[in-house]
Order: sequence, then C-alpha cells, then structure tokens
Amino acid sequence: MTMGTKEFNYQGSTLNGFAMLFFNLLLTIAGIAAIILFIIYGDWWLILAGPLALIVSFFLWAGFIMLEPNEARVLTFFGKYRGTFTKTGYFWINPFMTSKKLSLRARNLDAQPIKVNDKTGNPIMIGLVLVWKLKDTYKAMFEIDAQTMAQSNVKPDQISAGVSGIMKALEQFVQVQSDAALRQVAGQYAYDDTDDKNNDLTLRGGGEEINQQLENKLNERLALAGIEVVEARINYLAYAPEIAAVMLRRQQAAAIITAREKIVEGAVSMVKMALDKLSAEDVVELDDEKKAAMVSNLMVVLCGDDAAQPVVNTGTLNH
Repeated sequence: MTMGTKEFNYQGSTLNGFAMLFFNLLLTIAGIAAIILFIIYGDWWLILAGPLALIVSFFLWAGFIMLEPNEARVLTFFGKYRGTFTKTGYFWINPFMTSKKLSLRARNLDAQPIKVNDKTGNPIMIGLVLVWKLKDTYKAMFEIDAQTMAQSNVKPDQISAGVSGIMKALEQFVQVQSDAALRQVAGQYAYDDTDDKNNDLTLRGGGEEINQQLENKLNERLALAGIEVVEARINYLAYAPEIAAVMLRRQQAAAIITAREKIVEGAVSMVKMALDKLSAEDVVELDDEKKAAMVSNLMVVLCGDDAAQPVVNTGTLNH
C-alpha cells in the first residue's frame, strides 16, 4: 500500500535575493562607517549603532538561497518541517531556517552483476541498469536516515555533508534495494526453458515482462525514500562460471538434437518423394526389398555428416 506524502510547498515569506543583497551591503557599510565615525568623533550612539548593524547584517547573510532547475531545499525551523522550496532563482528567507538542498534530476545506476539462484536452483549472474529520481523530498530526508548516512561519509576536512553527501546516501539506499529486488525477481523464474513443451516465463525469454516486474518491485521498495523509478531493465544475464561450461554443452546438445530432427524430417519427405516419383513415372519397378535398400541408402546420404561416395552399379536390378 502506498503511503501518502507529507511534503508541501514552503508558504513562508521570501524576498528577492538581489534586493536583499544590496540592502545588506548597505547595512554592512553603514555599520563599518559608524564605527569609524565613533573613532573620529567619539559620539556614544555610534558605538551602539555600528556593532548592531554589523550583527544584523551577519544574520541576514544566512538567509540567502539559490536554486537551479530541478533542485529543491527542505526547510526546517528549529526542527519542525516548514515545507519544500522549489522556486528557481536567488531568494532571501528567514535566516533562522535550516535548509537542506536536494537534487531532483534523474540519476543512473549501473549495478554490477550479482550471483543469485534462479527458480530451479542454478547459480546465475544477473545485473541491471536503473534510472531513478527523487520525487518526495520529505520522505527522502525524514523517512530514511539519509542525513546520518551522509554525515558518516564526510571527510574530516569537510564542514557538512551537503547535497553531494545526502545524494550519495540515497544512491547507497537505491543500490541495496536494487540488489534485493533483483534477487527477488530472479528467484521466481528459471534462467531458461529446459523443456520445449513448457511455456513458463523465463529470465532469458521474458523480455519486457520481466523488466516490468523488476520495475514494480523497485518502486515498492524505493517508495519509502520518496524515489521514483523511471526505467529499470536487466542488462546482464549469464550462468555462473562454475556451471557455464556444462550448460553450454547442454545447449549445444539441445541444438544438435533440434537440427537432427529437422534433417530427418526433411530426409523422410525427400525419400518418399523419390519413391513416389519413380513409381508414378514408371522409371523402375522396385520390390519391397529393393525399396528398403534404397530408403536405407538415401537416408544415410541425406542424414550423414560426410559427403557421400557414389558407387556405380553396372549390373541390373533383377539379378
């Protein structure tokens, strides 16, 4: 069952970033000028106005945010979720807001092949390629522990995890869940159909149907993190190295048997056609014994792997 989203757009006040930048620069200059004038003239109110203006300016600098297309910022106010800001451009918001930037762009995962057992127990190597993107920022930030995972990957010389760290944490989550979904789907089907009369779906012959089931399983698992699967498909499928040689011989044997069946079927029809033609046009009269010998010779010639060695009979058919 799909859980409802708790994400909503930020409804708080925002100001044009360039206008606030100009105002903040003026405030900073005014504060510095007040301190200089206090040093020159010694007016007591200047020593109050100058530092106060610089302190206010310092806090105002923390409110500037900038977003590129397909980016979002999750805003919290002293721990409370206040909405997701997705407007593109340069803005100023409440400087006491804590913002975490996330990327909404599509990302690609080329998972390395993993060893799993198919439905019949044969070990196989299977891999997938996955295109995904972030759909629900609330779930990505608060339903899974992406922030702690991001911070655990931060190098000592870095100040914070930032958007790169959080997105890498989400990539790790996608990687683990992709392996689990791949194992689940691969375990439901056989690698190949060992019985020609059996029309069950297989990994090798399933095609789009298998890919669709894989995509559905991934969407179920990744919905918890607010991630949407754009496309998922199997891009590598092979027997595991320890049984690959044996399975190759089995496939070769099956191919040889199939080819022999076609050869025998064609040879029988050709022999029948030859006998009927000889009989219909009164070319020669053959008794059952001669027909049997002729059928035997033709079958050897038509079904043999080596070229036939013709023998010219200089006698008659009756002696």
